[in-house]
Amino acid sequence: MVRSETTAKKTGRTSLETRYFVSSAEPDQRSPALWQPLVRGHWGGVEIRNYWRREIASIWGEDRSRTRNPNALANLALLHNALLTLLPEHYPDVPLPEVKERLFSDPAGCLRVLRSK
Repeated sequence: MVRSETTAKKTGRTSLETRYFVSSAEPDQRSPALWQPLVRGHWGGVEIRNYWRREIASIWGEDRSRTRNPNALANLALLHNALLTLLPEHYPDVPLPEVKERLFSDPAGCLRVLRSK
């Protein structure tokens, strides 16, 4: 469990948040000082890796969508995530930027990948 306190600079308002993490380690195996860098490092890595993958593979241009319909945006995000999950199986030794180029010139290829499962 990690508790954090954040204060907004503009308003001076303070908020408290509690987050829970699951680990196979015994509770007394690490001290809080050893857990902190593990938790921060994990989430920092997740953010960096996922952000980069989503940006480099932004094949369908979610960011350019003009819709404000939350269901449409959620469905686009789900399709995008499914595609990112399946791409390594279909293009095992091809770098993601190259896969993006291939699929950009063949948008139906995205649908073929999604229908493959």
